[in-house]
Amino acid sequence: MEPKEIAQLQSYLRKTFGSKNLEVRARPKKKDSAEVFVDGEFIAVLFREEEDGETSYQFQMAILDVDLEQA
Repeated sequence: MEPKEIAQLQSYLRKTFGSKNLEVRARPKKKDSAEVFVDGEFIAVLFREEEDGETSYQFQMAILDVDLEQA
């Protein structure tokens, strides 16, 4: 993803989740996705999908059962 696209996604996600500590970073060697961090901790991958001339983004976050026990 391009830096401008990453900045737009970061701004959108910060507003949506109400967190100024959320950061979207480019993935090394990957052009179709970026990583999402909160307080420096990796939480998700954002995938860009293009179909029929339209672009959409998939937010993929795994939640482990051990994470639920700590909540």
